[in-house]
Amino acid sequence: MEIKDAQKLAWENKTLKGFNQTDVPLEFGLLSAEVGEAFTAWRKGLPDLGEELADVFLYLTALAQMTGVDLGAEVARKIEKNSRRTYQRNEHGAHIRVSDE
Repeated sequence: MEIKDAQKLAWENKTLKGFNQTDVPLEFGLLSAEVGEAFTAWRKGLPDLGEELADVFLYLTALAQMTGVDLGAEVARKIEKNSRRTYQRNEHGAHIRVSDE
């Protein structure tokens, strides 16, 4: 499935079910809660990790739709941008970006 199709379906589901379609701060909060649920599923080795990650994706795509962002195009753009970046580890072992090209 294409990201744009998932974005459209997630939005249609929110509309059909009467879920939040206008409160952006609330949607960010709900997305954060879903990330927490996915982390808990992973940390505890629960069998529903995949479902929780799907929830994160669906909240993210709906938030993109709510804010007028073409998430598929933005993901493609960001992957291309990241591919040009180079990193080195600093004295603490953290990756530090040293170039964007």
